[in-house]
Amino acid sequence: MTDAADLADRVQAGELRLYELESHADADTAAAARRELLVRETGADLDATGAFTFDAEHAAETAVENLAGGTQLPLGVAGPLAVSGGAAGDDYYLPLATTEGALVASVNRGCSAITAAGGANARVTKVGMTRAPVFRVADVTEGAEVAEWVDEHVDVLAEAAESTTSHGELLDVTPYVVGDNVFLRFSYDTKDAMGMNMATIATEAASEVVERETPAELVALSGNLCTDKKPAAINAVEGRGRTVTADVTIPRDVVEDRFDTTPEAIEEANTRKNLVGSAKAGSLGFNAHAANVVAAVFLATGQDAAQVVEGSNAITTVEAREEALYASVSFASLEVGTVGGGTKLPTQREALDVLGVRGGGDPAGANADALAEVIAAGGLAGELSLLAALASRHLSSAHAELGR
Repeated sequence: MTDAADLADRVQAGELRLYELESHADADTAAAARRELLVRETGADLDATGAFTFDAEHAAETAVENLAGGTQLPLGVAGPLAVSGGAAGDDYYLPLATTEGALVASVNRGCSAITAAGGANARVTKVGMTRAPVFRVADVTEGAEVAEWVDEHVDVLAEAAESTTSHGELLDVTPYVVGDNVFLRFSYDTKDAMGMNMATIATEAASEVVERETPAELVALSGNLCTDKKPAAINAVEGRGRTVTADVTIPRDVVEDRFDTTPEAIEEANTRKNLVGSAKAGSLGFNAHAANVVAAVFLATGQDAAQVVEGSNAITTVEAREEALYASVSFASLEVGTVGGGTKLPTQREALDVLGVRGGGDPAGANADALAEVIAAGGLAGELSLLAALASRHLSSAHAELGR
């Protein structure tokens, strides 16, 4: 049987390429051969990289190419966090995979305050994973003709799109004409899947209908009006994935006890930092560090980490009331799933089990909704804790105390 060293020899000799190794050995051996090659070429010690627990064959088939090993991150937990949502309704422990010292401690403090106040409310207010192909037309007259046809035949496009999936549902198609370009922004309910692949395959089928029935010619299946993994105002306005909001009202005595500051000081910090500061910067997100919680939960639960770009598109509001502090955070485009992709990996499955949302929900989409609501509530905890640290001037001392 071919061993890893022999495969590495053959790659170095130019007989094999990195991507061909699984044709000559099982996935574990192929990964070991790539590590051996890297050790020889770079001198790196890859013992830790080779100590992974997931199934190599499954990962090589579904998650990554040229598998060489696994990368581990520290996993912390914050909570309990009481959440009352449309789909979520429990006290949750929030798994956070991160290398940023003080983050878990900060979120944990926010969770403590929210839970002491009776919990956060959370609601998914809109669902829609999008894909927006761009078509070529002769001129704006032809573009308007295509847009009119699309508006009148969404049912035809839905039939074609939904023929490719047993779960996805086409919600709407919005045309945009820009000179001799026509963009069609398709939006789908992908249930418990994040759904990017589902939306892409379905849109390809629908685009074939557009080409057949109109003068439009497809140029690219993604025309960047989707918009995936890039900062975009359209996602802030129209949403993508799940649009979700969480809020809480915390009594004044709880604010003072847990945060060592006042509702008024937290409101002022939010207004001057998150609203005025973000506006002056031209930011697409008006928040303190929402991406921190989104990224940590995404890594822990097997979400597409690059979609933290859209997940950081959030607005935090704070209002000091007579005897309480009201706070909210609204995520315009949180793209999450509880089936498919990285959610199948062992540690990611376990993190989803901690939250009680692994796999398909009943009804379909309920688990992904619950995950979005818990992330929003966790994001709110992080926002409150950081704003309180700034208001009380404890931010640098907290990092210094934790040795970060």
